[in-house]
Amino acid sequence: MNTNAVIAIHGGAGTILRASLSASAEAEYHAALHAVLTAGQRVLGQGGSALDAVSEAVRLLEDCPLFNAGHGAVYTAAGTHELDAAIMDGSTLEAGAVCCVKRVRNPVLAARRVLECSEHVLFTGEGAETFAAAHGVEFVEPEYFDTDARHRQWLLARDQQRAMLDHDAASFAFSSSATAHNEPTPHEPIDPNRKFGTVGAVALDAHGHVAAATSTGGITNKQVGRVGDTPLIGAGCYADDATCAVSTTGSGEMFMRMVAAYDVAAQMAYRNVSLQDAAHDVVMNRLPKINGRGGLVAVDARGHVTLPFNTEGMYRGFARAGETPVTAIYR
Repeated sequence: MNTNAVIAIHGGAGTILRASLSASAEAEYHAALHAVLTAGQRVLGQGGSALDAVSEAVRLLEDCPLFNAGHGAVYTAAGTHELDAAIMDGSTLEAGAVCCVKRVRNPVLAARRVLECSEHVLFTGEGAETFAAAHGVEFVEPEYFDTDARHRQWLLARDQQRAMLDHDAASFAFSSSATAHNEPTPHEPIDPNRKFGTVGAVALDAHGHVAAATSTGGITNKQVGRVGDTPLIGAGCYADDATCAVSTTGSGEMFMRMVAAYDVAAQMAYRNVSLQDAAHDVVMNRLPKINGRGGLVAVDARGHVTLPFNTEGMYRGFARAGETPVTAIYR
């Protein structure tokens, strides 16, 4: 039995500055991350699988309106929500994913059903919802995903005629509000490349198996039908017991072009480097060459954890069996 059981999570990366988060908001994020880590830790502590732990962690992140997944997802250019998720089991290399779903309460659970019940890996749109409904996944009305904060972000992004990932959009909303009240702006309004919102989890269980899951509402004011890296195995999510489990967050198109999650595992396998070195190279060296911004969380089969990011901040944390969860936001 492996005594290094651990779970790590992220709630998105981007322009997260201390000036744009009040003390109460900061405490709220830490509390939310702590609660999710505690739940995942409990699953692992009771002998649950890594797959169960990441499913539960991402389900809870989807239910939390602070993060851009599920309830609290950002709006498309049409004022709707389109959700994506993926999950992968490192012990079997089985994976499941859904994209562009509009009424599935927890897309990660739909992705889990694809992994367990289908010969396919990825379902989209109506087909994904038909499959999810046939396999007992909970549905909600589209309004369930609405939140006032995300709606305000969408209106700002729409007025700016740009797409924004949620944490940058939140910072932009803060600076716009400050300007409207003749207050000093803590930083310049953001450009389209400073905008990243996704949630994810990776875990190593007591049996030595790893798993990863990732979920997102996409980017604020995105074109209808746009799909980023989140539901693409190897880009937003990857897990293999022989190397590691990875969940990414960032400029999705760049993570797709770099096949970023798989690249971490591939470097470990083919370059024979450590988890930390592989993840650092992908996030700090390779992605920036194509203006890729964001980060990832990863764990290997020996219990090593790394949480690198190249943005101003990333909501993140990890928890080992029997230890107090660690959470962080800024560098």
